[in-house]
Amino acid sequence: MTDFDADKAVPPLRRSEVRGRSFADRLLITAGVTLAGLAAFFPWYVFLNPQEFSLPPLWQDARRDLPDMPAKVVVSVSPAAMVDKDDVAPAPELDPVRTATVPNLGREGARGAAPSAPIEQPLPPPTGFRLMHVANGRAMIEDASGMYIVRVGSILPDNSKLATLEQREGEWVIVTSKGDVYKRR
Repeated sequence: MTDFDADKAVPPLRRSEVRGRSFADRLLITAGVTLAGLAAFFPWYVFLNPQEFSLPPLWQDARRDLPDMPAKVVVSVSPAAMVDKDDVAPAPELDPVRTATVPNLGREGARGAAPSAPIEQPLPPPTGFRLMHVANGRAMIEDASGMYIVRVGSILPDNSKLATLEQREGEWVIVTSKGDVYKRR
């Protein structure tokens, strides 16, 4: 038989006697309790002292006095109404952007003759639109894809620009850079 018997009582293991917690343990416990106390106190401090944590007003006493001068007259001239008074055509300027194109000068026979006229590519058909309303220098127009608010200089659905907003015979009209006139329907 063996000296080892399963029926024999075994005394429980005992921990070695610890005299207390180490300095590092006490420091961590103190720091944790302090941090928890501050986390509980800080929201109340912010709540009771909002003037220290609020955003400053944007325009508090920062107004300027306007000068004592009469108002200037502002005249808005449509670009379509401007007349070019120069009889001299503008000189063509060179494009400073370099591209990967190579001229065909002297090589017409090698790859075929260069086209005599540029290829005409048709533009998409212009979409019709109608004038809905005019107010404050802006117009509301509608086409098949939706409603838009435009002003002088805006590009319209027919690829022209809005030249003027005018009142003709008591009705508002818009005049495009192509010369088309759209009345309010």
